[in-house]
Amino acid sequence: AQAILFRSILGRSRFNSPVTRPTRRFMACFPSSQAIVVGGGLGGMSAANTVVENGGRVVLLDKSSFCGGNSTKATSGINGAGTKTQKSKSIPDTADIFVADTLKGGAKKPELAKVLCVNSAADVDWLVDKFDLDLSLVARLGGHSQPRTHRGKERFPGMTITYALIQMLEKV
Repeated sequence: AQAILFRSILGRSRFNSPVTRPTRRFMACFPSSQAIVVGGGLGGMSAANTVVENGGRVVLLDKSSFCGGNSTKATSGINGAGTKTQKSKSIPDTADIFVADTLKGGAKKPELAKVLCVNSAADVDWLVDKFDLDLSLVARLGGHSQPRTHRGKERFPGMTITYALIQMLEKV
């Protein structure tokens, strides 16, 4: 959730445009399009890759001797509503249904839940498209009214997703 939200704040739009106005404003805050990202989990890796994707330079700091954070421990997958994968499987999920499920589950900040849910499809699709990740399996987990937890065939999807983003940054 943190990664999707952070990517959403940086400007990944629902329509997955490469550079949106919020990203331009974010990048304009830094001299020569440079950024410092704190945290090497999925949120930090998503932020760092977004900066690089938009032509910026990034320094990533993590408190651990290796990156990955708690994201590497995720064993269920990543949630997204209205993804390409769901559409290919005729799963009738939408951001509005995801928001309703999230609020019913006890979310205390509806505006934050809406940002998370509305941008979830573009964010999951970005992971699949940009990092060539297999997130082809979709399951319905507790609190969800639709199958929306995406994962591949691997045992630890959090580790697989996070390491793909780490490897992309290492190539730069």
